[in-house]
Amino acid sequence: MYENENKSERIDDLLSHNLRIIQSDEVFSFSMDAVLLARFAGIPYQRGRILDLCTGNGVVPILLTTRTKASIEGIEIQPRLADMARRSVSLNGLEAAIEIREGDLRELVQITGHGVYDAITVNPPYMPLNGSDIKLNPHQAIARHEVNCTLEEVIQACTRLVRNGGKVSMVHRPQRLGEIISLMRSYSLEPKRIRFVHPRIHMEANMVLVEAMRDGKPEVRLLPPLIVYQEDGNYTQEIREIYGEVSKEDSV
Repeated sequence: MYENENKSERIDDLLSHNLRIIQSDEVFSFSMDAVLLARFAGIPYQRGRILDLCTGNGVVPILLTTRTKASIEGIEIQPRLADMARRSVSLNGLEAAIEIREGDLRELVQITGHGVYDAITVNPPYMPLNGSDIKLNPHQAIARHEVNCTLEEVIQACTRLVRNGGKVSMVHRPQRLGEIISLMRSYSLEPKRIRFVHPRIHMEANMVLVEAMRDGKPEVRLLPPLIVYQEDGNYTQEIREIYGEVSKEDSV
């Protein structure tokens, strides 16, 4: 284990399983966007293959195991993060369900072949490079900025890897939604479901969840907004349910 890695971080997941993940503020710590993506994504339940691009420390694949019996893979370009993901998988006894690859998502199709996955999830770097100085350490810069892959390269990889009729689910910034939809359609991914996430009911959205279908027909559903906090600063009922903080009595 590397210095400053936290082995006891607990995820209160969708089905109240006690899952743990190894992470480090110095390198990568998962946040709400990963949890919401794992809940939002359309994935096969019983069988099939699921791929998580830009998997980081493996939080999305680990959470997806609570929703599916399909095989799950994650790919991460940073060696230290890929190692953290593998150790988190092992920590939870999920080696039979999850495989973590270290590598470049742009080159994965050369190994797997085209159209082999039933569903793909991705929480990509949100910020494009603009020539300004990135005041982060290299690990954080790669996770947050398009250092090793652009949004277009991520979407192109999704198209190559997902089967016809398969689903691609992404979480991103609302400011780039127009670009996301345009790029998806140019690479034969048709947006089918969109949901905005708002910190509070009166505030602008700060996240957007998008699900697209490979070679799908043009028809998109705008889902009700997801509100994170109530006015008193506590999580809303839906967020509490997502995090497994609601008892059966509360949810009746």
